[in-house]
Amino acid sequence: MNEDIRIHSWPCSYYLDTSKQWVSGRLSLTPVAIKFTADKTGELLVNFHLSCISEIKKESSNLIFSSLTILEKNTKHWFSSLQPNRNVVFNILEHFWREQLLSSQGAGAEAAALQSTKGKELTGLLTGSQKRLEDTAKVLHYQGEQFDNIMRGLNKIEGDMDVADRLLTELESPSWWPFSSKLWKAPLETKPKETATVSDSKNQEGIIIRIPVIITHRTDSNVKPGKLTLFASGLEISDCNSQVIHRFESKDVDDIRVHTPYEISVRQRFIGKPDTSYRLLSAKMPEAIPILEMQFSKKIQFLEDALGFVGARKSPQVDLGTSIWQAATGLLGGVVQPGSPVGGREGMDNDQVQLQKQEKISQEEAKELKQILKKLKGLALETEAELERQDEALDSITTSVDHATLNIDKQNRRIRKLT
Repeated sequence: MNEDIRIHSWPCSYYLDTSKQWVSGRLSLTPVAIKFTADKTGELLVNFHLSCISEIKKESSNLIFSSLTILEKNTKHWFSSLQPNRNVVFNILEHFWREQLLSSQGAGAEAAALQSTKGKELTGLLTGSQKRLEDTAKVLHYQGEQFDNIMRGLNKIEGDMDVADRLLTELESPSWWPFSSKLWKAPLETKPKETATVSDSKNQEGIIIRIPVIITHRTDSNVKPGKLTLFASGLEISDCNSQVIHRFESKDVDDIRVHTPYEISVRQRFIGKPDTSYRLLSAKMPEAIPILEMQFSKKIQFLEDALGFVGARKSPQVDLGTSIWQAATGLLGGVVQPGSPVGGREGMDNDQVQLQKQEKISQEEAKELKQILKKLKGLALETEAELERQDEALDSITTSVDHATLNIDKQNRRIRKLT
């Protein structure tokens, strides 16, 4: 991820302690730093890492009103005249600051573990791939259930059309036809089947991912912290107390715009009344965007500032699967046969050969990697089977719809003749 990307910027004034005066400019937030640039000179007056912040507060005094202070190590920075208002800037800065601290702690623990062995890094990589494949399987499973519901609906329509066909035959038959009464009793046999199909109730669905977000509703200037939860059937926006603000089912979402790798907007259109739209900003949004892209592939749109994120994310993943499998099998081979070269030495640089000599994994790590690879293989086979099943279901649905359309046309013509 590009650390220089600008997440947000706000017009404000900064108190320059050296000259004892306020300087107008723009306060900018990047994924890892806070910057302030003067308007007149274009000079970068403030530039420090989010991890260096000790405290962010809303303060005021007799001379300074509605100010925001940031304590960086032993230096206190004052910002005032913040637009659109101080609360918006405070909520966003505090969110990214806290998430940066959490990620820094996690990264520190991970770095300490990686100092002893390279196997932990590969285990983490494979575990992440397993989580992503599990998320994909959840979405596919829900889509499969939707296909099953569609097939049930089509079967019911087909049964209703059979009933309509019998009734039309009854109306078309002459009055002296002796077998007319039997046609009216035939539909009663389909009743038990119909009630059996209704037994499927609302199934419980699991959470794919939940991240903290800063929420803006429509064009309101006020923002508030909350949570974004992604399900297989849609997404849910809630406040800090887990009270649901709004839930979008998959069919309700008309478009999702990715403004930056950290900010998206979700909208549902209406005729005759305002659209329902939410703008969501989060330091964890890069983790949710790939899932949104998979669920809403035809409804998601990447704007100009997010196109670089798409390219940076997709280009390494073109051969991600092969690189994971090659690395895993190579390292496992090195453990099983430590004396033999891993994956062959042809075409390898001297640096790569040296790196393989330095990085060894233990037998416990190799066992764990084998278990993860076994799970990945099973998930991949299940996903492939589900995709094949859904392809067959789509073919059946298409055939049923075509058949139903022809029957409806025929029945319409028969009804017109009767009238």
